[in-house]
Amino acid sequence: MSSLRKKWISDPAFKMFKKVLPPLSSTEKEAMEAGSVWWDGELFSGQPDFTKLHQYPAPALSAEEQSFMDNELETLLGMLDDYEIVTKDRNLPPAVWEYMRKERFFSLIISKEYGGRAFSALANSTIVSRLATRSISAAVTVMVPNSLGPGELLSHYGTEEQKDYWLPRLADGTDIPCFALTGPEAGSDAGGIPDTGVVCYGEHEGEQVLGLRLNWNKRYITLAPVATVLGLAFKMYDPDGLMGDKKDLGITCALIPADHTGVEIGERHDPIGLAFMNGPTRGKDVFIPMDWLIGGQDYAGKGWRMLVECLSAGRGISLPALGTAIGHLTSRTTGAYSYVRKQFGMSIGKFEGVAESLGRIGGLTYLLEASRTMTTTALDLNEKPGIITAIAKYHMTEMARTILNDSMDIHSGRAIQAGPMNYLTSAYLGVPVAITVEGANILTRNLMIFGQGATRCHPYVLQEMEAAANPDEKEAADQFDDLLFKHIRHATRNTFGAFGAALTGSRFVKAPMPGPTKQYYQELTRLSRALAVSADFAMLTLGGDLKRKEMISARLGDVLSYLYLASAALKKYEDEGRQQQDLNYVHYAVQHCFYNAAKALSDAFRNYPVAGVGGLLKVVIFPLGNHFKKPSDDLTVEIAQSLMTPGAHRERLTKLCYIGEKEDDSVGLMERAFIAMYDIKGIERKMFKAVKAGTVDKKGLLADRLQQALQADVLTQEEVEQVLAADKLRYHAIQVDHFSHDLTEVRTQQTLDSSKGKSKKSSKLNSAA
Repeated sequence: MSSLRKKWISDPAFKMFKKVLPPLSSTEKEAMEAGSVWWDGELFSGQPDFTKLHQYPAPALSAEEQSFMDNELETLLGMLDDYEIVTKDRNLPPAVWEYMRKERFFSLIISKEYGGRAFSALANSTIVSRLATRSISAAVTVMVPNSLGPGELLSHYGTEEQKDYWLPRLADGTDIPCFALTGPEAGSDAGGIPDTGVVCYGEHEGEQVLGLRLNWNKRYITLAPVATVLGLAFKMYDPDGLMGDKKDLGITCALIPADHTGVEIGERHDPIGLAFMNGPTRGKDVFIPMDWLIGGQDYAGKGWRMLVECLSAGRGISLPALGTAIGHLTSRTTGAYSYVRKQFGMSIGKFEGVAESLGRIGGLTYLLEASRTMTTTALDLNEKPGIITAIAKYHMTEMARTILNDSMDIHSGRAIQAGPMNYLTSAYLGVPVAITVEGANILTRNLMIFGQGATRCHPYVLQEMEAAANPDEKEAADQFDDLLFKHIRHATRNTFGAFGAALTGSRFVKAPMPGPTKQYYQELTRLSRALAVSADFAMLTLGGDLKRKEMISARLGDVLSYLYLASAALKKYEDEGRQQQDLNYVHYAVQHCFYNAAKALSDAFRNYPVAGVGGLLKVVIFPLGNHFKKPSDDLTVEIAQSLMTPGAHRERLTKLCYIGEKEDDSVGLMERAFIAMYDIKGIERKMFKAVKAGTVDKKGLLADRLQQALQADVLTQEEVEQVLAADKLRYHAIQVDHFSHDLTEVRTQQTLDSSKGKSKKSSKLNSAA
């Protein structure tokens, strides 16, 4: 029976599989094999184990990490004036550089053995997020040494001599590192770098030694203008066979002192609207000894795998941290602004058009924070989940772009006038940085998430590919036979499971949690099955063409991504003890994810390039139609109202937003105005009733109307003074900066002086309440 099965089913299928198998470049193969599969594998299985999800530890900082947040980080935040940094100094102040060195902000990931702080991925992410709400330029400066670069590469792959020398110097700030990977013609295609290192003999410290003759031209290298040590990625060649028979050894990484002969470094690029150090570096015929390779000669040609395995920090920590920071900042400030800014006598947040954008800001911020902490959980479990971190990088930076646009829209004219009062400027200009680095978002979405995820996360495909590559034909055929029928059972189960769940509204799908989130677990399983079925059909019918059908691949990647994001929101809700006040945020986040996942499936089926397959998948996945909906208007308005209401829920959602205590701190000013205005809510109701009763005029100057209320015993003198003080603060908070004609002198203080009585002009405007 087994032989007949192989003859008539497995062997023909094996031949077809090898024919349609997409060709893999060496860099793609290394990327595929590097790292690990985590919750993404569960989502690809069609049967996600939610018990496993909730057994992952809840995110928590250690006492040491929390102390650093409360002390060293708060001190640094108080030292930063982002407007001065970006518009005047174009650099961090010398005192800030010195403080960051002294307090080891550049060695968060270096072990204590070498003088570093050895903080968790969660702490690293949390520090960068909070810092970014104050200054994107400072956050980028801190995150780069703690991301992909010399510190991480040395920690994982360096020789003992390299670690002993370099890591203490990096830990205490004696040396500032940068890592040169990208160039004018090698950005997202880092594997295509043209920079070379040729094995040869040369003179070093007065002796002839085996080494490399390097030539490179790199661009966009953060910290390069101030770096004292340069990490360099290049392609290594051995044309004379000095190391063996292999001529093309592949991508290799080296560590070179910036003052080494022939190294050109120090010039700057000018990142739009920001002031972090970024610049080019070049070298022509630069000789280095072989022991400057990271890991020594044994790691020659292993650089690509080293880089892929270490990219998790940049993709899973640093850039998602920037996205999350934008969420915390915009939720806090936009909610406050929507309450204190008035039109037609009421807060603009009460207008449904504004509430729609404000609700989206709140819902997506919850999703950002959930995704941030779930992704760092994976990293702190010593996973290297390349697909998960690619999802986090792409979707979290795109969500940041969405909510920042919403925030700009709500703030309107206040958002487009630069100056110390504008807390959105740097964030708005920083979004393109997050979108373009560590793999441009277009590449990440269209090629990486599903392109690698379909093979890497599928329970059987990677093993089938390995069987196809086995040179022993008989052994390969036997392996494939076993895998094929496991794959068939897997696909059949998911196909019928997805179809049945669609027909019954997922009512009979098992769910691990009761209550208001039960249906979400059921629908998550249903969509997981739908993804598994769609992926199998895509790989079967498109084969090697799949990676060229980027729009189909991107949509299927979106499905996986949104299921991951929804999982993160559900886990956050459970980890935080099912906070009732957060339930609307959970509803919004999960409904948003399900709607977009289902839409991505529908769009993929409608545009499927093989005739008939899209229609068949639509019948299986959506036999009764696609009924997943966006979050409702009522839910959106409720979230908007919660952002305009002080309380524990608002503190949880925006806990990383820095609120300065100085009188001129823009975020602190808006927050104080918001609290002051909210505190007079009851007094405003009294005034409204008095207006309806005809006791107080509906229009007119606020001071005159308050006097009427005082004389009619509607308000007390204390209440009148409280309203005037709150309105004065409100009026100050909604202002924008203005300058002298040559833009050299900020005139904001003159506005303050005018409101104190030096000018009467502004009082005529003070009647909106």
